[in-house]
Amino acid sequence: IDSIQTVCSENYNSLAGSPSQIRESTAYLMRLAKQKEITIFIIGHVTKEGAIAGPKILEHIVDTVLYFESERDSHYRILRTVKNRFGSTSEIGIFSMEKDGLKEVTDSSKFFLRNSSTNENASGTAIVPTIEGTRSFLVEIQALVSASNLSIPRRIAQGIDYNRLCLLLAVLEKRGRLRFFNQDVYLNIAGGVKISEPACDLAITLAVASSLKNKPLLKQAVAIGEVGLTGEIRPVSFIEKRIK
Repeated sequence: IDSIQTVCSENYNSLAGSPSQIRESTAYLMRLAKQKEITIFIIGHVTKEGAIAGPKILEHIVDTVLYFESERDSHYRILRTVKNRFGSTSEIGIFSMEKDGLKEVTDSSKFFLRNSSTNENASGTAIVPTIEGTRSFLVEIQALVSASNLSIPRRIAQGIDYNRLCLLLAVLEKRGRLRFFNQDVYLNIAGGVKISEPACDLAITLAVASSLKNKPLLKQAVAIGEVGLTGEIRPVSFIEKRIK
């Protein structure tokens, strides 16, 4: 159904796209899918902020909510699950838009590292094997540390939790004796993926320290590990799967 905002129910006199029409139409389609034992894909508009347009109840009625995302001027598409009553929400699908339609990208690591810097002298980058659902793939963590002219230096994180970045910076200052009080810190996960697992802590700290000291890391190395508040590196789950 493309799109739910254009569907009308005869039970209501309101215009298509109104909250009552969206709610009633979605509920009817859900009942139809259950009775006929079929799968119905409902396509909805999104706002400028990237959220589904319309009442929030739309997401509560359906069984699964998927976001089809893309970067500007890129032919790659990421299918991300944000709600799933019958399985995990940690799975992602990666596709390439070709002239004859969408093609699955089977090598996720190649996708996320496709624009990885080939300059061995580039500092501030680290590679980490992360796990999304049942899939393990490599991602590049990029850090930029530069002198700040502000009374409160900037801390910007793209792809990871902002508070996690602040915590790791505090550990580096306290345990690693690195100084960030007069430095702006920018962190980005290449490829647009979002990481929440603590297994990426070590790669984040290494990328930040590399940028601060302007010393590149080994290009053939990967970093895996959770960083504790005392500065210790803790083991993480699925280590064999990550290395493989």
